[in-house]
Amino acid sequence: MGRATDRRSVLRIDLDATGDGRGRGRVRRQDTLAAEEPLEIRVGAAGPGRRRPLAVTMRTPGDDLDLAIGFLLTEGLIRSAEDVHTAQLCAGTETPNTYNVVDVVLTPGVPEPVTDPSRNFYTTSSCGVCGKASIESVRTRSRFAVQDDPLTVTAELLAALPDRLRAAQRTFDRTGGLHAAGLFTADGEMVVLREDVGRHNAVDKVIGWATREGRLPLAGHVLLVSGRASFELTQKAWMAGVPLLAAVSAPSTLAVELAEEAGMTLVGFLRGPTMNVYTGAARIGG
Repeated sequence: MGRATDRRSVLRIDLDATGDGRGRGRVRRQDTLAAEEPLEIRVGAAGPGRRRPLAVTMRTPGDDLDLAIGFLLTEGLIRSAEDVHTAQLCAGTETPNTYNVVDVVLTPGVPEPVTDPSRNFYTTSSCGVCGKASIESVRTRSRFAVQDDPLTVTAELLAALPDRLRAAQRTFDRTGGLHAAGLFTADGEMVVLREDVGRHNAVDKVIGWATREGRLPLAGHVLLVSGRASFELTQKAWMAGVPLLAAVSAPSTLAVELAEEAGMTLVGFLRGPTMNVYTGAARIGG
């Protein structure tokens, strides 16, 4: 898995183990951890010194170009892959180089991002929009009318998706420390899966892949996330034209409000045979 994981020595304590009376179930062992490193996204026009740092996000290395493109798309800074002339990983200042910088050259004519002190694009692995000043600054409008999407799926199909997502999480099997986002067709076929320590990063990686593959809008698809459904994940799904967002955990109030505004179906607590449909219930069949 490369830099996506690392091995560390830990002291394993098992209070139920009998041991030999001295160690009481204590043993040294190797543990696999999910990697977390900063990724700086630089954006601008062609030419020396034209790209300036726009965002730094804490992520699990891997699929970094998809992450950068997905971030720019879901923030409304680009509209399609055609708005990006080139995107490449660059060497940073670390020794040895870890390639924690993505340099994005915009296509001529695409407006460069305007830095605004009220929009702090530093994000952690647990929070996608916590650095932004107000709710109005993040209510980015999508150009896709998801309310008109005719997608319908059965409740039985939705109930089967978490197991399919979990079965495909190779790095989670080794670390137990990653979120996942999976894109599915209306027939339940997995199109793509991405993992990351940040759930918003996993979603950006999926959407960035779809953008680079020319698949937007993601009409007729289901986006499943392994954690909760937050406002920022709902916004990202809307920006990519996803009509149905499902989560294995709870949604937030703002996520429900935004999904309702967008005409999106939002499903939470998708576990086993049960689920809560918060908006767009007409898309869920019996």
